[in-house]
Amino acid sequence: MAERSTAAVDVADNSDESSLTAQADQSTADGVAKNRERDTDSDEVQESTRTDGAGTTSPPELHSGHKLARRYRLEECVTRLDGFSSWRAVDEKLRRAVGVHILPADHSRARSVLAAARSSALLGDPRFVQVLDAVEENDVVYVVHEWLPDATELTTLLASGPLEPYDAYQMVSQVSSAMAAAHREGLAHLRLNPNAVLRASTGQWRIRGLAVNAALRGVSSDTPQRTDTEAIGALLYAALTQRWPYESDAYGLSGLPKDIGLIAPDQVRAGVHRGLSELSMRALVNDGATASRHESPCTTPEELVKAIGEMPRIRPPEPAFTAPPEYQRTTYQQGTYGRQAPRPGVTQPVPPPPPPLQSRTGKALKWAVSALLIAALGLGSWQLADALMDQGGKSEDPGRTQTNDGNDKSPKKPVSKPITISAARDFDPLGDQTEKPSDIGKVYDNSTATYWQTDFYLSPDFGRLKSGVGIILDLGKTQRVGKVTVTFVGDTSVELRSAGSGAGSEPTSLDAYTNVAEGSGTTVQLKPGKSLKSRYLLVWLTKLPMQPDDGKWRGRVADIKVTS
Repeated sequence: MAERSTAAVDVADNSDESSLTAQADQSTADGVAKNRERDTDSDEVQESTRTDGAGTTSPPELHSGHKLARRYRLEECVTRLDGFSSWRAVDEKLRRAVGVHILPADHSRARSVLAAARSSALLGDPRFVQVLDAVEENDVVYVVHEWLPDATELTTLLASGPLEPYDAYQMVSQVSSAMAAAHREGLAHLRLNPNAVLRASTGQWRIRGLAVNAALRGVSSDTPQRTDTEAIGALLYAALTQRWPYESDAYGLSGLPKDIGLIAPDQVRAGVHRGLSELSMRALVNDGATASRHESPCTTPEELVKAIGEMPRIRPPEPAFTAPPEYQRTTYQQGTYGRQAPRPGVTQPVPPPPPPLQSRTGKALKWAVSALLIAALGLGSWQLADALMDQGGKSEDPGRTQTNDGNDKSPKKPVSKPITISAARDFDPLGDQTEKPSDIGKVYDNSTATYWQTDFYLSPDFGRLKSGVGIILDLGKTQRVGKVTVTFVGDTSVELRSAGSGAGSEPTSLDAYTNVAEGSGTTVQLKPGKSLKSRYLLVWLTKLPMQPDDGKWRGRVADIKVTS
């Protein structure tokens, strides 16, 4: 069996274990946070830090209620370790929860923490927990980041058992693509473990502590892409087996038995998906070596993304439906109300229903109904003939002209005419705020040979990263909108949303637009259900097709026409 690298897991160095334990046990008057959103790992004593020589400066004396920049009120201390502390806080200006890392300005790693935080903030990828602020003030350096109260760490998810194959597939797909994007911008994580990977309530996977967690602990690597790739392989291994792929226990998971080496997940636990098992082994490499039955190793997140794309797609499990209980007739419905109940075991004969209307009264009723029908038909025929004759007489008189006496109350149907689109822009409020803006003019250039397209995603539902992207149309002024026709390249699901007639300026949030029509196809006619007057319309794509030329899911809008 192949050798294993421990570069991504940082197994504890015995020489530092006692000191780290002592520092991790330093409690505050606030106690330890019980929230799932932890900023640092509870398994610090199980990991080496490979530090660059942390300074001996003690962390600032802070307490609950202390305010930073007269804005961030500290609420609960999460961790005090190695000269820095992490807190759950409240941004009183925006009235939201945030997380804060704090360390003295003269700490040996203060400069690198600031640089890492600012680089991470510039990435702006929604798949990472965002850095909101990085400041040096009053001899203190602090980094403010998002706090996700509805997110759950992978550590907590694995406490109840391994993930289902579909969930494990989504986790490794989203984490790999996110880390590939980060490495393209020159950023590495270096501490990618089950405590740093979160699943939001929407099902989206997010990564916490990009570059910052490693800078806080002085972690570095000569091969950062290799380190992060092996860490992703360890995450997938743990998700499939509920075991940590090394001999040491970590993150609440048991390690592998000693002296047997690294064995594939499908050999550790029955029922493991074979393709995902091999994928984890390809990521868990050591000097390019893998078990003999596996394919070539993946040494970068980009290679891992490519390997995932070559796998057959794993679909979500079918929902289980329970059969409704058999309908039980009551005694009253069976017509036995007030009668003596039959003895058990005795089959009661069911009397046949009487023939309909076979009595004398029934026959008389049938004849009466027939006579009424014949009379009604005769009267209707006479009135119709009289009306036709009267109309014919009027048309034969050449001197007569039909005039409107002003009492005609029937509404006139408005004439449909094209509405000019004065401007358009891309709209990505749930992502990085931009989606191919340079090609936006192609959606209303009166040509279907050109098109505007979205970024590519790993599934039709935008890789579960967001609910959609779209195009905002400016009609120049508030006008009555009767129909919007959208021509796509590929079968696409779309919604038409309106900002309403009262919008004085272009809204910038998705909630400001109301859904008025929806459809799917390659040419979709979106007709509002009721009269609509608006200046700003949003064409909102909700499901993307796979494009045959590059095999990726992306939306392509060739033409948009608006008529009154």
